[in-house]
Amino acid sequence: MTFAGAYEDVMVLIVTIDSVVVRQRVEDLDAAVPFYEELTGSSASRFTFAGVTLASVGPFLLFAGPDEAVQRVAGVAATLTVADLDAAVEEAEAGGAEIVMPIQPTPNGRRAVLRHPYGGVFEYVGP
Repeated sequence: MTFAGAYEDVMVLIVTIDSVVVRQRVEDLDAAVPFYEELTGSSASRFTFAGVTLASVGPFLLFAGPDEAVQRVAGVAATLTVADLDAAVEEAEAGGAEIVMPIQPTPNGRRAVLRHPYGGVFEYVGP
């Protein structure tokens, strides 16, 4: 899944990101969901994870909860959906990313959290 371009010392990552989910903390999830449903034309899918209540609405992941629990979710810039999570994590790590949280199961599939070599922290989700 990687290939060397014209320069032997340059590695190009070939991980396909299928979608990007924007994370947004809200004070009142029940009040916020109808706005995002109207905005996106999508119905919310609600769930809880690690003490945080969440709602997935189109390309948005809304979340609310106590500050302590929310900080774990808020520290991630976005969620990247990939077709092959194992390959994506391997490729990102080979390109210099640091694994913050290894692959683990979640209510919606599997996930890993990586810090990219230039500072961004992203959640990768996929099968």
